[in-house]
Amino acid sequence: MEKLKRQAFQGVGNIIRFNWHFYVVATILVVVLIFAKKHLPYYLTLTANVAIIFTITTTFISLAISYFIYDYSDLYSLNWLNFLSIKPNTTLVNINAGFDETSAIIKEKFPNSNLLVFDFYDANKHTEISIERARKAYPIFPDTQIISTDNIPLQANSVDYIFLIFAAHEIRNEDERILFFKQLKDALINDGKIIVIEHQRDIPNFIAYTIGFFHFHSTKTWKQTFERAELPIVKEFKITPFITSFILTKNGITS
Repeated sequence: MEKLKRQAFQGVGNIIRFNWHFYVVATILVVVLIFAKKHLPYYLTLTANVAIIFTITTTFISLAISYFIYDYSDLYSLNWLNFLSIKPNTTLVNINAGFDETSAIIKEKFPNSNLLVFDFYDANKHTEISIERARKAYPIFPDTQIISTDNIPLQANSVDYIFLIFAAHEIRNEDERILFFKQLKDALINDGKIIVIEHQRDIPNFIAYTIGFFHFHSTKTWKQTFERAELPIVKEFKITPFITSFILTKNGITS
């Protein structure tokens, strides 16, 4: 099997491709301000200059950090999973929220595993235009099952590892999110693990995405969710300063 390889600038390119409307608005704003300030009084010209600099700077910073996260870092190599020592013939579940960049990578890294892929995208709940564009641009992973967050088709004590990579934050309702994780807990074998990868609503992500960081949940919110789902955190670490990994286990049992 040919080894998968991400293209140069694939991550930041996808961000621009799927969110191009934001960049169009920013460009129009800058152009309008540049022309308008010629006809403004001094004190408003200063305000216009600040707005221009702020818009250009925050856009550049956001794209630069996105390149670091999605193209330059070790994120998509999955080498940060090596400590799990996943053995052949284990059952892996990868769950996405409409855009799946990781199932093919997981299958390549663990070729002898039994991989199940679930997609809980709901057009009525997940109304972001970026997800719709991503779904049109990328074909779904073969045999992906479309599910709902309140009905996950997994038998109890049947799964070794469950991956949620940039997906679980799309479950905005707290009770829905807790029920979702309770179902995953029931599906785990006794020493199974859930790997949750997410941006946090914190200072680094505010620097990266300004008000866009409100789309993420805070670390406090995540820990409350895990606690109420009775899923202890046995390991927490940063893949980059902007991405946190939570390793959860059933009843705190580790192998």
